Amino acid sequence: MTDQSLFDQAFLALQRRRARARATEGADFLLRHVAEDLAERLAAVSRRFSVAVELHGHTGIVGERLLSSGSIDRLIRIETDPLLIGQSDGKVASLETVPLEPETADLIVSPLSLHLTQDTPGVLIQINRALKPDGLFLGAMPGAGTLGELREALIAAESELSGGAAPRVIPFPDIRDAGALMQRAGFALPVTDVDTLTVRYSDMFGLMRDLRAMGMANPLSGRSRRPASRALFLRAAELYAERFSDPDGRIRATFRIIHMSGWRPHESQQKPARRGSATVSLADILKSTSGEY
Repeated sequence: MTDQSLFDQAFLALQRRRARARATEGADFLLRHVAEDLAERLAAVSRRFSVAVELHGHTGIVGERLLSSGSIDRLIRIETDPLLIGQSDGKVASLETVPLEPETADLIVSPLSLHLTQDTPGVLIQINRALKPDGLFLGAMPGAGTLGELREALIAAESELSGGAAPRVIPFPDIRDAGALMQRAGFALPVTDVDTLTVRYSDMFGLMRDLRAMGMANPLSGRSRRPASRALFLRAAELYAERFSDPDGRIRATFRIIHMSGWRPHESQQKPARRGSATVSLADILKSTSGEY
């Protein structure tokens, strides 16, 4: 890892181990939300998947939910730490690596990790390569606008108190970037869409506790290593409440989840429509590529 790395991968792994050890009840709501959404999308595909891979799902919640759908025969979990895999069938690899032989997986799902990779195009290319022809990739990652309220409150408070602001919330990709990455990686029939989830808290500190419990503490390599002052967080909490609270006094936290779908190219797939012609929904595309061959 070079000094130019955007994310501190060792710190990320540590945060996920700590989150696994804490296992705070209810703090996994975001992964559970994504798990249900991915299960619904998979239900639109009328086929069985002999070998499915959960790529850095952190807790295994997504893999368990997909297994319960009855569409998967075998699930392999890939994580950064053996402690995260537990007794599951799995492999250990960095966020940058997909340790699978070419054309060995029928389905690969990536829940809430792709945005933390240094070389996202390279990871997507590896995923495509690991899929069998006509294999399916389903991904979900936080997108632009996620935690926008927290970002604004922290920047405003720190600028007010010290005249500058250190990066405390990571940058999130735009949906257009996600679509371009899918095309660049060579997926057939790539589709992207956004799901917005708004969660309410009594104050900013409740949100921050959940983020730590999710293993989502700031992993930026360029983050300040000096502990932030109590005054900073108190002022940020005040600004958050002033700008983003509902009439009952509770604050809002926004999570915008970008969903991605793409297939390993196969001659039986429908060809993309002429540029500028009418579009189809994700469900239509999933159904149209899921018949018997």
